[in-house]
Amino acid sequence: MSHARKKPPVMKTKQKEEVNKKALIWIGSVFVVTVAVMAVLLIVDQ
Repeated sequence: MSHARKKPPVMKTKQKEEVNKKALIWIGSVFVVTVAVMAVLLIVDQ
């Protein structure tokens, strides 16, 4: 008697993708802010 295997829930993979997107957005925004601050400091220093 073999039972049909259940597929893993789709919601789990979507949650992981959302977390990855949020992490990428955070890393990108931190990078952009850092570059902007460095540029402003270089401009002010001259």
